[in-house]
Amino acid sequence: MSRVQLALRVPDLNASIAFYSKLFGTEPAKLRDGYANFAITEPPLKLVLIQGAPSEETRMDHLGVEVETTEAVHAATTSLADAGLATHVENDTTCCYALQDKMWVHGPGHEPWEVYVVKADAEAMTKQNADACCTDPAESETAPAQAPRCCP
Repeated sequence: MSRVQLALRVPDLNASIAFYSKLFGTEPAKLRDGYANFAITEPPLKLVLIQGAPSEETRMDHLGVEVETTEAVHAATTSLADAGLATHVENDTTCCYALQDKMWVHGPGHEPWEVYVVKADAEAMTKQNADACCTDPAESETAPAQAPRCCP
């Protein structure tokens, strides 16, 4: 089963967890320091909440499609590249407490989309710098100059 992912950067993680638990009638599937995600069955949605700055309003961080296999990630990469879109592949990357294979593509408004599979749980936020997870490298001096690092 594939599902759409919506990742939000929120000013108050605890208040957001309480709100979305009520809205979708379920508790977070994963809860870590500064991070929560919900695996919602109906509608099929992976909702990711990332602690943002307390003074900022909630904003979209990134969008994604969670798939079941690495082969599905590779198929999406091939399909999008064949359609003329620039893609960036990250295999065996650790981000937001998960080991993943993923690919990135940007929409016309530079909105980041990822197609990813979660291969295993991980203890760390990210392999690189925890502050770099879920940020566009252009917005962070500590992030590698590749693609954004985002969280499933």
